[in-house]
Amino acid sequence: MLSFAPMFKIKKSLGQHFLKDETIIKKIIDAVKEDTFTNLLEVGPGGGALTKHLIQLPGIHFKAVELDDEKTGYLIKAYPVLKDNIIANSFLDIDEPFDTPFTVVGNFPYNISTQILFKVLDWKDKVPVVIGMFQKEVAQRAASKEGNKVYGVLSVLIQAFYEVEYLFDVSNQSFNPPPKVQSGVIRLRRKTTDLNVKSDRAFRVLVKTAFNQRRKTLRNAVKSLFTPEELNDEIFNKRAEALSVEDFAALTFRMS
Repeated sequence: MLSFAPMFKIKKSLGQHFLKDETIIKKIIDAVKEDTFTNLLEVGPGGGALTKHLIQLPGIHFKAVELDDEKTGYLIKAYPVLKDNIIANSFLDIDEPFDTPFTVVGNFPYNISTQILFKVLDWKDKVPVVIGMFQKEVAQRAASKEGNKVYGVLSVLIQAFYEVEYLFDVSNQSFNPPPKVQSGVIRLRRKTTDLNVKSDRAFRVLVKTAFNQRRKTLRNAVKSLFTPEELNDEIFNKRAEALSVEDFAALTFRMS
């Protein structure tokens, strides 16, 4: 069953594609319900396809962040309960919307989806769960494990702190207008124990440096970060995509 979003001016500059497939909407809402939470932030509510269901969840403090003034006006008119609960800004520019932990859900704008995940990482101690619709390629990268050709910086940095589950594919025909790419929904659940690293900064530097020249062996890609003696270890014969998140974490303690 498909329900069409209200007639809006579609703003390509904001990466707007409105979800219209009620079957997919229900699957996302069902996924949200699998975890318990009291605070919920929706990113990019647009025409309210998810919002109309989310605001009905019992006992939830709900907020939405929406950059488009036209959509904000429509949402407040259609759902008066949102009057003081919409943050009119870009998700990338807002401060933490709640003082206590909150779940994040959204059909994320594809043109900033990777930045959205990195913003979540900045808030990792406040965000136990994320359920998001992404361009399929980004969703796959976030969820992929070592040895996969799409495994990279995003995979390692996200999986250092979250268990990532690829939930389901979403056809481009589920949107109005249909994007040129396929989509996927993933769930991030915060790990109960933190990865043991020398420092978050060392970990990020190592991972980004290793994948910056991913076709080279680690020995050549990260030689600036280790002493010649350390580089003699056999692990440096591997390429970045062969190392697990835990491998990268362990290596941070050997950096010079």
